[in-house]
Formats: sequence, structure tokens, C-alpha cells
Amino acid sequence: MAAKKPKSTVNDKTAHVSERKKNVVAELSDLIKNKKTILVASIKNIPSSQYQEISKKLRGKAVVKVPKKNIIFMALEKSGVSGLKELESYIKDSSAILFSDEDSFDLAAELINKKSPAKAKSGQEAMSDIEIPEGPTDLIPGPAISELGALGIKIQIEKGKITIKEPKVIAKTGEKISAGAADMLNKLGILPFSIGFVPVAAFDLKEKKLYLEIRIDREKTISDLKTAFSKSLVFAVKIAYPNKETIKFLIAKAGMQERAIEKLTLTQTKSEEVNTQQNSQEV
Repeated sequence: MAAKKPKSTVNDKTAHVSERKKNVVAELSDLIKNKKTILVASIKNIPSSQYQEISKKLRGKAVVKVPKKNIIFMALEKSGVSGLKELESYIKDSSAILFSDEDSFDLAAELINKKSPAKAKSGQEAMSDIEIPEGPTDLIPGPAISELGALGIKIQIEKGKITIKEPKVIAKTGEKISAGAADMLNKLGILPFSIGFVPVAAFDLKEKKLYLEIRIDREKTISDLKTAFSKSLVFAVKIAYPNKETIKFLIAKAGMQERAIEKLTLTQTKSEEVNTQQNSQEV
């Protein structure tokens, strides 16, 4: 009686992996070994055309891949790079994996800059207050009048076109956008959302470090730095801390204090003279 062939076990990972998948795993593993940064970005709800456009703009800065989770997990393991296991929990079905020689935060900032405006959809949550601004529109009188009125927007007709008399918030932060509001925003050409890769996590393959919270808003960061500098400058002047930024303010402050003391001294001197005269007259 012929011996039975042993059954393949579920744990034998290579038993059910096709040659094509093996090649993909090998390619990803090589990228992990030879690049500085691996970044996970969410591509949820991004249209195919938008994805292709962003990927094209990233050429020369990053290699973009959208492998299945089990494939990238196999590649992470095959690479043998320590610490990469931490990255797995941030990889979802709607994730793109970027491999780059750029710094993690520079690459994340690049992704933020590559976002483009997008239309509002009914039921979509407002990320911030969405406002219809005042001013002329290209809308002609007709159904649009009642549609605007339903949203509480005050209008007037000028030169055959509808003009918004005053700004109106039609969806507050966290609220769902109504069908009427979404339709009107689209008619007015207002694009309150942005579409793009959303940085989730990054791993520095050279330093073996995992980075989270890597959504870099350069304009806001610069604004925050300016505000912080302004506040620190005022504080430094108040405590008379001398440096090249505060010295001119300290000198000006000293000058003001000097004039104030002179004025006070002069007032006191005059007061003493008046008292002296009064006393001598009484005598």
C-alpha cells in the first residue's frame, strides 16, 4: 500500500504563494533595504485619476506601491529590518506605501502640499465651518433663489445675476452637509475639501524609528512660530533679557522710563518750591 503524502500545513507560507507574489515581495523587500524612509498613507476615497496624478507628481521623490496587506507584511518580515513590526498596525486595506530617500517629515509635508481642492458631497462631515461668502455670483434668478433662501442666505438681484448680501455658514464643524448645501456649493464653484494622500505613520529605516503625527501643515507651523516669537519677545522685554532681538526695545523702554522719572522729579521739585514759598509767606 502506497504511503500517503503529508498534508501541507497552513503555517507553510510559501506553499500557496505564486511566483508573481514572490517577485512582488522581493521587490518590496529590496526597497525597504535600500531606502531611507517607508511611509504609510491613507488613500481612502481618493478617485483613481487623483491617485495617478499624485503618484506622477511624486516621481523622483518616492516610489508608491499599493500592495495587499499580507504581501507588505511578508515583505516587512523578509527584509529583516528590526522594528518594522510596529508599522503593521497602521497599514490598512486603503493604504499606500511610499519608499523614499527623503526625510519622513519632509515627505509627509510633500504629500500635504500635493492635495487638491474637492467638491462637497451630501452627508459628508464638515472639517471646519463652511461659509458662502458675500458678493456677486453667476447664478441667474430662478430656482436658485428659493434654494438659497432655504439655506438662510440673503440675496439681491444685480444686473440680472444673484448677489449674496452677507456671508452665511451653511455647515458648522462636525456637522453633516445637507443635500441642498452640497448642491449650492457645487453651483457656486466652492470646493471646501481637499483630496490627497494622508500621512499616517513613517519609519526611518536608517535610525530604526517609528514616527506618528506626521501631518505637517507648513503655513500653520510658520504662523504658530511667528505667534510664539511675538509672545516670547514681549516677555523677554518685560523681564529685561538682553539679546540682539530685544536690545533696541530695551533701550527705547529705558528712554521712556528716564523721561517718566524726569517728569516725576520735575513735578516733585515744583511742588516743593510751591510749599517753600507758601511757608515763607506764612512766616
